[in-house]
Amino acid sequence: MLYFLRRWPSAGGWPSAEREGVWGLPLGAVAVAARHLFGPLAPPGGFGFSRWMSGFVDIVGLPALFPLMVCGALVILKVFPRDVDYASFALLWLIPLAAIRAISENSPPTPIPLIAVPLLWSAQALGVSFFINGMVKNPRGYIVFFATLGVAALPIAAVTSWWAFFSHQNLLGGGLLLLSAIPAVISLLANSGQEAATSERGDRNYVQILDL
Repeated sequence: MLYFLRRWPSAGGWPSAEREGVWGLPLGAVAVAARHLFGPLAPPGGFGFSRWMSGFVDIVGLPALFPLMVCGALVILKVFPRDVDYASFALLWLIPLAAIRAISENSPPTPIPLIAVPLLWSAQALGVSFFINGMVKNPRGYIVFFATLGVAALPIAAVTSWWAFFSHQNLLGGGLLLLSAIPAVISLLANSGQEAATSERGDRNYVQILDL
């Protein structure tokens, strides 16, 4: 839903950067198959740090960060163009993972894996991309510092939110979830404003061409 929400304001065809991002869907399906073949990377235990690390590696952290790293590697290898949409790639990658978790790991369904975890994935996919784009577009020292801090803090806040929900500390979990979602919301609003401005410029250019 967030993927299509980000595309909704745009007009016209598929930009090249977004066409490349569609590869996230089949690659995400391959990652899901590999995950089920090899099992969890960090066996969970208790309610303390070992459970937090399990959440970071297998549930909340790396599942959302890994597609961003793969997209970056493909850009470095020049498989993808430099202007590829990292956030769209990651959101599409996460669709098969969310679907298989909803089908196979919830009997009966519970709000944490069905609602909280996908929201935390999306918050990281959009938020980390937002911070990185900010550094690339405006590489001033203080912006790079705060953006780097945001990239580091966002996964920690997201995993701690999941850990708090798991430990029945719902107030802490909800607060950290809202905090984690702030960069994603700003990213969505900025993307909507940018697409609307681009569409408006295109409409004005089209009218000028007709006037000629």
